[in-house]
Amino acid sequence: MSKRRDKNQVLQGIKVDDYAAEGKSLARIDGKVVFIEGAVPGDIVDVRLSKSKKDWAEGKAIHFQSYSSDRVDPFCEHFGTCGGCKWQMLPYSRQLEYKQNEAVQNLKRLGRITLPEISPILGCNSNTRYRNKLEFTFSNKRYKTWEELRVMDASGEKKEDVPALGFHVPRLFDKVIDIHTCHLMDEPSNLIKNTIRTFAIERGYAFYDIKNHTGWLRTLVIRVCTTGEVMVNICLGYEDKKEQQVLFDHLLKAVPAITTLLYTINPKKNDSIHDLEPVAYYGKGFITEQLENYRFKIGPKSFFQTNSRQGEKLYQITRDFAALTGNEVVYDLYCGAGSIGIFVSAQAKKIIGVEVIAEAIEDAKENARLNNVHHASFFAGDVINICDDAFFAAHGRPDVIITDPPRAGMHEKLVQKLIEIKAPRIVYVSCNTATQARDLQLLNDYYEVTRVQPVDMFPHTHHIENVAQLRLR
Repeated sequence: MSKRRDKNQVLQGIKVDDYAAEGKSLARIDGKVVFIEGAVPGDIVDVRLSKSKKDWAEGKAIHFQSYSSDRVDPFCEHFGTCGGCKWQMLPYSRQLEYKQNEAVQNLKRLGRITLPEISPILGCNSNTRYRNKLEFTFSNKRYKTWEELRVMDASGEKKEDVPALGFHVPRLFDKVIDIHTCHLMDEPSNLIKNTIRTFAIERGYAFYDIKNHTGWLRTLVIRVCTTGEVMVNICLGYEDKKEQQVLFDHLLKAVPAITTLLYTINPKKNDSIHDLEPVAYYGKGFITEQLENYRFKIGPKSFFQTNSRQGEKLYQITRDFAALTGNEVVYDLYCGAGSIGIFVSAQAKKIIGVEVIAEAIEDAKENARLNNVHHASFFAGDVINICDDAFFAAHGRPDVIITDPPRAGMHEKLVQKLIEIKAPRIVYVSCNTATQARDLQLLNDYYEVTRVQPVDMFPHTHHIENVAQLRLR
């Protein structure tokens, strides 16, 4: 391998040896590790480097001299452009194998603690149409691939801007791929999206200009529940009551399966709606999902597990790891809308949920009422500040703590708070095994990891959920 460190260097004929992590594979060349995006073990590729250091480099596969025997044909026409399902070219069994290996390596290599045997990863029964929520973006300029542009240049075709409704191109915030069929969600999701796009183009509606922050149609959020309920939230750049009614009535007539239709006026430069108020145009303004016998109210701003069927399995594992007998006080940290705490409530004496987002706590209280769970209390705020001696005196010290932090893991102050609380058991639900390994190491002097179960929530992606049971030493 050349010693040049030019990041635009192209390495030719590289044999991909193994899977690395987070969707990348690796090759070893003259003692140097090269992390490769867009390839799988067994491929022989040309790689354009984006970084090159003394002992490692990373880059993207730009040409395939031969393909791995493991490869299968991707099922989506947008594969390779859309970044949503990067592993479609791998059989699902191989995806699970690589995810299991990543979970094991992260926990052992980064955690550097004694672990029990790690259970085989729990895969999904359905590896397409598994999501209950998708967000699409309107753009006044459809993204064109390099191949399209090359063909247009060769033919002399005029490069006119065409509206799009779809997903952002990875790492290009202002580029949107026009998606007609997405395989991530059950119908009527594609019918909803395509109906809106066609009608909007016919009526001459202004699709959003992401760079200049102009235009009417901004984003489209669709939720489809296993209960059959469907919620649509159309985000608009400004109010136009006449055309809103025309668009919404057309959509409801074309897609009668919609049970709730909302709109949100968003004049801001970003697409977040946490500080905005969605308005119900049709229906009750929310939908209801069911896990086992528990029902959960989901509003347009609610957080809920994105894969309902696999989320039910994740919660079953969490409940099993909690080892409840009916006498325990359970603290549910990062409780969100209270779904985990409510799910385990029948086997607990009391549920105490804590979450920093006040609106999520209101959802949790509503979900407790919906399920007649009267022994659950939910509090908005930071665990570090809430869980003091006075709080424990009022609500009881925890026998079991369930913690389900975001990808960044737990704040070190929270880890120290857990050590201070000394609950007999902790169940740590993670969506990032690397940060989970870091936190487990910090807890290791006080807690022993006794069970570990990886779970695949998102087929065809590199994401992994993992549940760990810890017992006080």
